[in-house]
Amino acid sequence: MKAILTLDNLASGLVTTLWTPVFVAIFLAIIAYAFWPRNKAAFDEAAHLPLREE
Repeated sequence: MKAILTLDNLASGLVTTLWTPVFVAIFLAIIAYAFWPRNKAAFDEAAHLPLREE
């Protein structure tokens, strides 16, 4: 049986081979940014915003 190339098969292959690694890279960049030691002070300050009285 011969495989039929359709738009659905092409789109599925494109998503799997191209977009999945792109989104994984974006996710890892966000995680690296969140755990970077230089950003700790800013995140600590943001965590205390709801408790701060003005």
